[in-house]
This record gives sequence, C-alpha cells and structure tokens, in this order.
Amino acid sequence: MLQRLISYLDSIVARDPSPRSRWEVLLYPGVLAMGLHRLAHWLFEADLFFVARMVNSTSRFLTAIDIHPGANIGQNFFIDHGFVVIGETAEIGDNVTMYQGSTLGGTNPTNGVGGKRHPTIGSDVIVSLGAAILGPITVGKGARIGANAVVTKDVPEGATMVGIPAKQTLVEVKPETTAFVPYGTPCTERFDPATQKLELLQCEIETMQKRIAQLLEERDASAAKQPTARKRTNKKSA
Repeated sequence: MLQRLISYLDSIVARDPSPRSRWEVLLYPGVLAMGLHRLAHWLFEADLFFVARMVNSTSRFLTAIDIHPGANIGQNFFIDHGFVVIGETAEIGDNVTMYQGSTLGGTNPTNGVGGKRHPTIGSDVIVSLGAAILGPITVGKGARIGANAVVTKDVPEGATMVGIPAKQTLVEVKPETTAFVPYGTPCTERFDPATQKLELLQCEIETMQKRIAQLLEERDASAAKQPTARKRTNKKSA
C-alpha cells in the first residue's frame, strides 16, 4: 500500500516540476480528490449510493473537483490544480493527466434509458485546460486534447485534437514530444490559449513545409540514382 502511494506521488512529480518533495504533492487537491474518490467508488460498488454521494460531496467541497463515485479510474491519475468534472460512466486508463477546468461530460439519452453516457479515456492521455470530452466516445492511448477543445467523436491513438468541434491537427514528432508534455502543448514551450488557433495554424504550416522539403529531397535523391541504374542496365545489354 505504501509502495503504491509512493509510486503514485512519484508519477505526479515526474509530470509537475513545481513540488520540492513528495510531501508537497500530498497537499494537492487532485491527490485528496482521488483518495476520497477511491473510497466513494468502493462504497458505490457496494451499493451504498447515499454514503458514496456524501463522500463525493465532501470531496467536491474541499477540492472543487467533482468525480462521480461511479467513475472507473486507473492508476496514477493526476488532476493538476482542480475544477474538473468527471461523470458517472466515465472510464479512465493509467497515467492520465487532466488540467483545470476540463470535463468528461455525458449525453442525455433521448429514449430515457441510462447506460454508458460518458467518455472512455485511454492510458497516457493529456486533457488540457478547459477541454470538454462529451458522450460515450473513446479517446485513444497517448492522445492530447488541446485547450478549450470540445471533443464529440472518437479520437485515434496519439492524435492531437484542437478546436470546436475538435479536429485532429498535424504535430511534428520530436524527441522532446515523445514523452510527457505539460498541457499537451504541440508547438512551442510558450502556449497561450488566447492565441492557440494562430499558434496551431503556424505549427501545421511549419510541419507541412518540413514534410514537403523532405519529399523534395527524396525525389531528387531518387532522380539522381536513376541515371546510374540506367547506365548499368545498358552495360549489361551490351
């Protein structure tokens, strides 16, 4: 039990450069909210719904984070800051990070029947600030949801989604972006949500320009090899 707690705290330290020790992380509202959610979920699974709701309400009062007791959450889940909402039928994998103001919301069934109403989030997903993922959709492993994006359709593994409604954007893969990237920032270290559309468009243009340059180089290299291949073929024919 202690080792699991230490591993959890270390996973947060790896994603957040601000804490100086594990003791600081214990004071994070997201850590307290997750501890209380584990208790509330256990009570919910035991059909003690009212008591589970009491624990949930206490957690929301103390942390400003609202996680329904029915939500299934994997290991090393990190809520940075707070003001996050997670619905009843949400399912979250391991090592997922959600930033302030993000939501895993549900849809209201038109037939009045309950069931799966909230998203399924794969492992290693980053949900940036203010993002909303709505309905019984699936977000693939390692995907990144940009700031203020509204996602209403399934997201492929490793995709970066931006905009309203969210669409997949081209992101250049670099060594520094293969690991955890704070806020899921796809372009620059400085990422201002107020100008995110401009920055993302610039990122797409730069990525496309580099890809075009690579293709041109490959074409030129292929063209340079062809005369040599023709000369060899002519010598064999002679």
